[in-house]
Amino acid sequence: MTAALATVLLCIGYLAFTVDKKQENFPVPVVLVLIGIGLSFIPYFKEIEVTETMIYDVFLPGLLFVSAYQFSTDALRKNAGIIGLLSTVGLGLTIALVGLAVYWIGGWFFSVSLAGAMVVAAVLAPTDPASVVSILKKSSPDKSIADIVDGESMINDGTSIVLFSVLAGIYLESQSLDVLSALGEFFYVSAGGVILGVAVGWLLSKAVHITHHRDYQVMLSIALAYGAFQLAESFGFSGVLATVSAGIMLSWEFSHTNKEDHYREALSGFWDVVEPSLLSLLFLLIGIEATEHLVWDNWLLAILILFVSIAIRFVIVGGTFKLLAGAKHEAIWKKALLISWSGIRGSMSVFLLLQLGVMAAGGAADELISLSFSVVILSLIIQSLGIHPLSKLLESK
Repeated sequence: MTAALATVLLCIGYLAFTVDKKQENFPVPVVLVLIGIGLSFIPYFKEIEVTETMIYDVFLPGLLFVSAYQFSTDALRKNAGIIGLLSTVGLGLTIALVGLAVYWIGGWFFSVSLAGAMVVAAVLAPTDPASVVSILKKSSPDKSIADIVDGESMINDGTSIVLFSVLAGIYLESQSLDVLSALGEFFYVSAGGVILGVAVGWLLSKAVHITHHRDYQVMLSIALAYGAFQLAESFGFSGVLATVSAGIMLSWEFSHTNKEDHYREALSGFWDVVEPSLLSLLFLLIGIEATEHLVWDNWLLAILILFVSIAIRFVIVGGTFKLLAGAKHEAIWKKALLISWSGIRGSMSVFLLLQLGVMAAGGAADELISLSFSVVILSLIIQSLGIHPLSKLLESK
């Protein structure tokens, strides 16, 4: 992608953010994806090639760092149980149940193996809070819902990559599932990423005190966001979890200093500009890339998979709340419904799809990629647009 194209896309993103001030009924990411789909039919934008490396190495570290750095450590402590279970055990259970659903329902429309269905489920498992967290904070009186959705998304991105890699290997290379080996890899990648991220985050949180110049503090934050990610990847750890852990560690350290407002103001002045810029480019590119995969005949299947996956997530979220909280039945299921509906697919799912396309030589997974892309786009549009009215409806009950 040339500098000229990137500039044009940034201008389009600026206009979208400027016009959509309330971001309630028409959240910006949805608008950007739809605009991107429209741009894909214009010859000028056809030279854009969206790669998995572009999304993984350029967009994700910055967006993950902003979410982690801005995430309240108090909120993380209060909701640690539900966030931890949903992003690990809950994610694995979701993949298993959605995979079985895809295998059973998909068989009505085309031939799909159980391993292929599990890959689709792994692609659809990670959630993206970019479209919904700001809406939830405005429309839901229960602020913990936005915290749970945001916290779960940050952690399950790392978990989903590991599970996807295992399942994609089984599907494409006909490998057998070695449970102990898979668990060992999961622990190594996840624990390594978290430990490295915490260490780097602590180190840079101390280094930031050396200078009082805000520009240099911002430079350190950039090094932290992208440096932790790349360093972890070089060791075979999860770059996603490293960046998230580093951002949360930095936030925690700042909350224990008497100059917290000074440091946060310095970093926010920069990252509050970078975040919408990255989001603008990312969701426009998702729309442009998705178009070629949306030309297929099984849209009914995609709709069925979307709503079945929401229902499965609802049961798992509700069951997790019941297990941990034991609160009143009505309160649990209202909260679970809103959190389940807020589990929107986005950038991580697109990265996994592009990765699958690279891994599957000769277009072996084209039909699965088209199905998954269709569900992702439907999820972005339908679920994003439904967050505000659903939260208001549940509030009135």
